[in-house]
Amino acid sequence: MDVKLPKLGEGADSGVVVSLPVKEGDQVKEGQTILELENEKAIAPIPANGSGTVTKLRVKEGDKISVGQVILSLDTGAAEAKPTKERESAGEAPKAISAGPVQVEDEHEEETDVAAEMPSKSDVEIAAAPSLRRLARELGIDLRRVRGSERGGRIVMADLRAYIQRLQKLASQPKTAAAPTQSKIAPPEAIDFSRWGAISRQPISQLRKVIAQRMSESWTTVPRVTQFDEADITALMELRKKYQAAYEARRARLTLTPVVLKAVVATLKRHPIFNSSLDEAAQAMVFKEYYHIGLAVDTDAGLLVPVIRDVDKKDLLQLAKEVEDLAARARDRKLSLDEMKGGTFTISNQGGIGGAQFTPIVNLPEVAILGLGRGALKAVVKENQIQQRLMLPLALSYDHRLIDGGVAARFTVDLVQELENFAEEEMKRGLE
Repeated sequence: MDVKLPKLGEGADSGVVVSLPVKEGDQVKEGQTILELENEKAIAPIPANGSGTVTKLRVKEGDKISVGQVILSLDTGAAEAKPTKERESAGEAPKAISAGPVQVEDEHEEETDVAAEMPSKSDVEIAAAPSLRRLARELGIDLRRVRGSERGGRIVMADLRAYIQRLQKLASQPKTAAAPTQSKIAPPEAIDFSRWGAISRQPISQLRKVIAQRMSESWTTVPRVTQFDEADITALMELRKKYQAAYEARRARLTLTPVVLKAVVATLKRHPIFNSSLDEAAQAMVFKEYYHIGLAVDTDAGLLVPVIRDVDKKDLLQLAKEVEDLAARARDRKLSLDEMKGGTFTISNQGGIGGAQFTPIVNLPEVAILGLGRGALKAVVKENQIQQRLMLPLALSYDHRLIDGGVAARFTVDLVQELENFAEEEMKRGLE
C-alpha cells in the first residue's frame, strides 16, 4: 500500500519535508511518525495510516510535497479488502454515475487545476476495481489523476464522481484576466554577483518564504500609521523586583512581558476597535469578545508568533509560565500551526535585544501591533523636578482603514497609564 500525505488543515495543501525518521526495510506501525513536514510556520509530524515494512521511500528531505502525494510504500504482508469492495473486485459493473450534486471534500480542491492535482502514477500503481477502470476508459478519464479516498489510495466510485464534478465546475468558471498592475510587473532580473567578488549562496527556507509572503501582503494591503510614546516604568520595575522571588519559588520568571499582556488587554477593553478585524468580503468590522494575544518570538529560523489565549482570564503567574513555555517551544520549532492562529492583537518586544523605537508591521488579519523597545534611564521633569526615570519606548502600528489617529493616540495614552499605575494586587494574584 502507498502512504500518502493527508490533509494538513484549513487552507494548507503542501509543505517541505524536514526529516524522514524511517528508511527502506524498517518496520512501521500505524500512527508512527514517518515524516516531519514544515507547513506555514510550524513543523508537523505525519503518522503512518497502516502497518508494514517500508519497501520504498518516495520523497527525500527538502522536497516540497502536496496533499495526496505518495510518501512511501508499505508491504502490509497481506492484501486487505473490505467487504464493500467485493462486488467491484469480482468485476460487477458499477452503477451509472449520477449527474446530481456530489459532496466534495475540500472547496479549495475545486479551484485548482484538476489535471495537476496529483503527481502521475504508473498504471500498476492505480488501485481500482476492473469495472471502474473500464468505465474510466469509456469516459476518457485518466485514473492517474483521480485521488483515491480508500485505504492505500484505492479509487472508488465516489472518487470518480467527485473528479467529474470538479471538471464540470472548472469548465463552467469564467477565466479571470490578470490585474493590470500584475501585467506591468517585470520578472526579477538575474544578477551575477560573482563578477565583483567571491560569494556564497544559501536557499531561502520555507519559513522565510512564508514570512516574506505575509509581510508583503501586510505592506501592500494595510495603510499603516505608527504612534510613538514612552511609559515611565520605574515604579513597575520596583514592584516586579519585590515579587520576583515569590514567582521564582513557583517556577516562573516574572518578566515585563506578562505585565504588558495584562496592561494591553485592559486597554483593549476600553478601545475594542483595536481587538477587531476587517471582513473585506462582507464589508464589515468584526469585534472579538475574546483576547488572544500573539507574541513575536525571535528564533534562528525566523520570526514566529505563538498566541496566548484568554489573557483576560489568567493571572500573572499563569501568563509568566505560558510565555516562557511558548517562547521555548517556538525556538525549538515545536509549535503546532493552531498555536499560531486566532490572535486578536500582537506584541513585539525587542527590549531583550536592544534598540528603542521601530515600526512593527501589522499582523493580518489583526488591525494593530504594539512594539516595545529597551527601557532606558532618562532625565525627566516630574513634579517640577528633573528626575532619573526608567522610560519604556512604545510603538503602536495600526490599520488606518479602521483606526484614526485620534483613536490611536487615546489608546496609547491609556496604555501608558495602565503601565505607570499597574496595581500591586495583580502581582499578588495567583501567589496565595
